[in-house]
Amino acid sequence: MGIAIIGTGSYLPELRLTNRDMEMMVDTSDEWIVSRTGIKERRICPKEYSASDLGVFASLKAIEDSKIKKEEIEFIICATITSDMYFPSTACIIQKKLELENIPSFDFQAACSGFIYGLEIAKGLIVGCGYKKGLVIASECMSRLTDYTDRSTCVLLGDGAGAAIVSFSEKEGIIDSFLSSNGNYGDLLYTPAGGSLYPCSFETVEKRMGFMKMEGSTLFKIAIYSMSEAVNKLLERNKLKKEDISIIIPHQANYRIIAGVAKNLDIPIEKFFINIEKYGNMSAACVPVALDEAVKEGRIKKDDLIITVAFGAGLTWAANLIRWIK
Repeated sequence: MGIAIIGTGSYLPELRLTNRDMEMMVDTSDEWIVSRTGIKERRICPKEYSASDLGVFASLKAIEDSKIKKEEIEFIICATITSDMYFPSTACIIQKKLELENIPSFDFQAACSGFIYGLEIAKGLIVGCGYKKGLVIASECMSRLTDYTDRSTCVLLGDGAGAAIVSFSEKEGIIDSFLSSNGNYGDLLYTPAGGSLYPCSFETVEKRMGFMKMEGSTLFKIAIYSMSEAVNKLLERNKLKKEDISIIIPHQANYRIIAGVAKNLDIPIEKFFINIEKYGNMSAACVPVALDEAVKEGRIKKDDLIITVAFGAGLTWAANLIRWIK
């Protein structure tokens, strides 16, 4: 029995926030942003939409791409750090909007590594529980966590969603996954308020504690090391050479991080699919959006071996080894 991705979809809001726009908001410049991050613009979710809406749009495209009926979906998993509300889960809200009933639907949080974790969770549900098809979504409205007075973080973040249909298959598609985390580094990337530790209050609003905080320079080094480790683990465990991999789909946090991983692994940067200049960092949505774009652009062909890799708050880091069966 194999487990494979049989369809992908993505959705990006139409509204663009360019580096020129950022110049009018904070003390920065297009040259500074591009040279340090590789980002030229990012997409912003309109105020009338939320993470569930972006997730629905991406899911409908994935369902269409897989050529299945939506009623064939037997579970919904949503990776997000920008859920519509504390509860119910964004996955349940998506379930309602897709007009599906009586199937397990739940959120989980692994930050930027979320979609990669989600594929392995879906694989476990199919192998262990007998489900045949499921929907894995990563949907993020990072603009809602962005402090637009903090020039070190506000230039990085954007909104979007990606989705995949994961199915029982005669061929092995999701071959292996490497998942890891280290909570000792949690204070390098976090949002202080909004949970049970610091519930929303006048004080948390006044101190802008509901926005993302980041220790960028320290994260930079850890990200390169952890993503490189994840790729190497998959290659070693599956007795593969670097040359066997057709394409690498990395988390899109910073172009210099991706370049650092490529150098660390001694893999040409051309083998990495990069779209950070268009969207910035969309947390968990980065990998499925890039995967969908790579497929649609013809960068991924049948029987190609793919590695997805990411790191994120937690800190978490993860990678999937995938054979493309479509």
